[in-house]
Amino acid sequence: MMDEQWIQSVGIDVGTSTTKMIVSRLRLGRMSSTFSLPRYQIVERQLLYASQVHSTPLLGFDEIDAEGIGAILQAEYEKAQISLSSIKSGAVIITGETASKKNAQHIVHLLAERSGDFVVATAGADLEGVLAGKGAGAEKRSQALQGTVVNVDIGGGTANAAYFQRGRAIATVTFHVGGRLIRLEREDVVTYVSPNIQEWLKAKGLHIAVGQRVGLAELTEVATQMARSMLDYLTGKERHVSGLLVTGPHLRGEFPVEELTVSGGVGQLMTGPPVRSMADVSRYGDFGPLLGYVLQQERERGSYPVRWLDPEQTVRATVIGAGMQSTEISGSTVHIKPELLPIKNIPILKLEFTEEQLADPARIHQEVAAIYQLGERLFDKTTGIPFALAISGIGYCSYALLQTIAQELADQYRHYFAESRTMVVICETDMAKALGQGLALRCKGEPEIICIDQVRVEYGDYIDLGEPISGTIIPVVVKTLAFDEKA
Repeated sequence: MMDEQWIQSVGIDVGTSTTKMIVSRLRLGRMSSTFSLPRYQIVERQLLYASQVHSTPLLGFDEIDAEGIGAILQAEYEKAQISLSSIKSGAVIITGETASKKNAQHIVHLLAERSGDFVVATAGADLEGVLAGKGAGAEKRSQALQGTVVNVDIGGGTANAAYFQRGRAIATVTFHVGGRLIRLEREDVVTYVSPNIQEWLKAKGLHIAVGQRVGLAELTEVATQMARSMLDYLTGKERHVSGLLVTGPHLRGEFPVEELTVSGGVGQLMTGPPVRSMADVSRYGDFGPLLGYVLQQERERGSYPVRWLDPEQTVRATVIGAGMQSTEISGSTVHIKPELLPIKNIPILKLEFTEEQLADPARIHQEVAAIYQLGERLFDKTTGIPFALAISGIGYCSYALLQTIAQELADQYRHYFAESRTMVVICETDMAKALGQGLALRCKGEPEIICIDQVRVEYGDYIDLGEPISGTIIPVVVKTLAFDEKA
């Protein structure tokens, strides 16, 4: 039997340059029988409303204008003709350089409180890159390929790249590449050059300064060199000078790229009209149109050994919609400390083992290290819970294998996330009690262990764990960022 219902869901993205809102209508299908616990999945997505793209209001350089954001959203809710009471789910994401503003955390929680029961996330550059890659279709595309698909989401201040293999994010890197790094007025007068690109400009022998009058050929050279440096780094062609544009950690290793997509505001500008004058360049007060134009020229030139594809999303890739909530019940064999519950809005990292990996303790060590290193990149270190680790791929589990897994999970978690006082593990199969006891024995309360099973989650989901029912059964809410396919 399959009952159906519709929910309305809202996505809000506050970025370096722009603020956007999406309203989606999601049809949920109940995939379980009347006599079992409900399990829903999204069976249809409809885009009901997409706001115009607003300039993000700021108070000076380091603070977001909360009232300005609120006024934009209130007006858009009225245009969309929706009430807050009709919104059942959604996501509020603060992206790009905006995420580093001093009141970013305050803003994202304020928006969530005013807008319904939302997934709340302040996205750092790495997490933003992964979300954009999901929205742009790179994650889904990588499931059909043997090779690696990269999506680079280029906005006003940063370009966030995520590498996907077989449906998994395997690496991220962020560049100081964006449309508002050089700003203009009166067509050809430079009013701002980001300090973050000065070292790269010098290494390239390029000179551009505030107050300077700049011509089309001169600025085109800067944009072209910036685009090529980013592409050089992404494809592994050259990483010494191009690495000067990287912000944060560099890539750890080589990842031969088969396909490339470009999303974000600059990705959308790639499809715009040709840039033939300084008036064309400066129509938004920056050099974003020129950056998009030269990237399109690099695509047409075919000088990089990658297959360029159009993304499913461009400017709205990072958060397109919405989210669904499906209540599940954990297995009854769990390892919990009831006083630690409830907990809300914990992001999921997924560790998928193969039989070959499980047969080799060294491979288990490598896989655990790799997933924790990714978690270190994506999420802030905290005394709380940086993420919940979902483990899949384990069928029959011998006592010796269980002890090996518990040892690696415990030792490496305490190495990479020493500040965390709670570790959350989610198992697909019925092994949470034994694994939880093994972890607790090794951790001795530092951190405390919550281990549940028989809950299906995916990488990129968020999870809420409720207070125990009848002592051992945990109500679980899985929240999935739902990216509309064609918006």
